[in-house]
Amino acid sequence: MKSPSTLELAAETDGIVSSPGIHLSPTMASDGLGVAEISARLDRLPATRTIWKMVLMLSLGYFFEIYDLMYTGYIAPGLVKQGILTTATHGLFGTTGVASFIAALFCGLFVGTIACGFLADKYGRRAIFTYALLGYVASNAIMAFQTTAVGLNTWRFLAGIGLGVELVTIGAYMSEIVPKHIRGRAFAVGQAIGFSAVPIVAFISFVLVPRTLLGLEGWRWVVLLGAHGGILIWWVRLHLPESPRWLAQKGRIEEANAILGNIEQKVSQEYRAPLPNPVASDTIAHKASFSDMWRPPYRRRTLMMMVFHIFQTVGYYGFASWVPTLLMKQGVTVTHSLLYSSLIAIAAPIGPLLGLLIADKFERKTVIVALSAANVVCGLLFSQLRDPALLIMMGVCLTLAGNMISFTYHAYQTELFPTSIRVRAVGFVYSWSRLSAIFSAFFIARILNQFGVVGVFTFIAGAMVVVMVSIGVFGPRTKNVGLDDLSQ
Repeated sequence: MKSPSTLELAAETDGIVSSPGIHLSPTMASDGLGVAEISARLDRLPATRTIWKMVLMLSLGYFFEIYDLMYTGYIAPGLVKQGILTTATHGLFGTTGVASFIAALFCGLFVGTIACGFLADKYGRRAIFTYALLGYVASNAIMAFQTTAVGLNTWRFLAGIGLGVELVTIGAYMSEIVPKHIRGRAFAVGQAIGFSAVPIVAFISFVLVPRTLLGLEGWRWVVLLGAHGGILIWWVRLHLPESPRWLAQKGRIEEANAILGNIEQKVSQEYRAPLPNPVASDTIAHKASFSDMWRPPYRRRTLMMMVFHIFQTVGYYGFASWVPTLLMKQGVTVTHSLLYSSLIAIAAPIGPLLGLLIADKFERKTVIVALSAANVVCGLLFSQLRDPALLIMMGVCLTLAGNMISFTYHAYQTELFPTSIRVRAVGFVYSWSRLSAIFSAFFIARILNQFGVVGVFTFIAGAMVVVMVSIGVFGPRTKNVGLDDLSQ
C-alpha cells in the first residue's frame, strides 16, 4: 500500500480545500507546500490547445533571439566589404576584426546572463521576458546605423545584455508553465520555431548583403528586419500569464491560484473530461538562496554545467558563427558561401522537430552525449571535404546535431535548480558559455589563419569530447521527474 504523502497528510489535518483533489491551509503555504500544490496541479494538466498556445507565444521570443544570434556570421561579409570590419584580427583582442564583432555580442550575453539573471527571479518571468526583448530590439535598431567598428561593437554589446536576460528567462518560464510530461517536447517546439529564424536570416542575407537598397547597405536591412519583432512584444505580453510556480514561491498564493484556476478551466473545456487528480509529491518546496548553488545537490550540478557550457559553445558557435568564413577558407566565393550557408541553415529548425520524436522518450543527458559524438565525426569530415554537395551535407549534419543538443540542454539546465533561484542559477552557469564564446572567437580566428579549417575542427572535436565526459559522467537523470523532486 502506498504511504500518504506529506501534502495528503496535511490535507487531512487542515481540511481546507483549494483545488480539486488537494487540500491546502495558509500554514502549509507558508511552509512551502503551497508551491508543491501549484506544481502538482500544473503537472497533471493534459497538453491541450491552451498549454501549446503558451508554448508558441514564448517561442516567438526564441525566434527573434535566434535571428539576432545567428545573423552575426551572415552579415560579416557585408561588414568586411564596406570596410567597417576586416577578416584579420590585429593583436589578440583587436577591435576591427570580425572576431571583435562576435565577441562584443558574447560580452553582452555574459553580462546579461551572469549579472542580470536575478531580475526574473525578483520581478517575474513575464515582465522581464517583455522588457528584455524590447531592450535588445531597440539596441539592434540603433546598431544598424553605425559606421565605425567602435559604434558597431558598442551597440552589439548592449543588444547582447538584453538578449542574455531573455535567453535565461524564456527557459525558466517555459519549464515552469508546462506540465512535466511534455517539458522536452515543449522545448523542442520552442527551439524549432526559434531555429526557423536561421534559414530565414540566411536567405535574407544571401539576397540583401551583396546589395544596397534605398541608400542603405544590405547588412543594415538584415538587422532592421529583425528589429521589427518589437511590434509583437506587447501582444505577447497581453496573452501570457505570469508563472504560477514563481508566484507561489514568492508567497503570492492567491494570485497563483487565480492564474492557474483560469488555465485549468480552459484546459478542462478543451479536454472535455474531468482533469486528472493532482499527484502530490513527498517533497516540500523550500525557498533557496543563491549560495545554495554551492551546497549539495546543486554544487555538483553547477560545476558540471559550467564545464559543459565552456566547451559546448566552442562546438556550436565555432561552426554556426563562422559558416560563411569557413566555406570561404575552403575555396568557396563570398556569394557561393552565402548560398551554401543558406542551404545548410534550412536544417536549423529540422533538428528540434526531429527532437519531438525523442524529447520525452530518452534521458536528456544520453541525447546530449550521443549528438556530441556525431558533432565530432561530422566536423572532422567537413574539414577534409571540397566537393560542394558533400560540404553542404556535412554542414547540415552539424547543424542538426548542434540544434538538437541546444534544445535538449535548454530543457535540462532548467530542471536542475529550484524555482526560487532558477533564472539566476541558469544565468550563472549559462554565462560561462558566453565568456567562452568571447575568447573562442579570437582563438578560432587565430587557429583558422594558422592551421586552416582542419585546425578549427580539431579544436572543436576536443571541446565536444569534454562535453561528453562532463554530462555523461556527472549529469543526473531528469526524464519525467517533477521540478520539485529534481530540486532535492
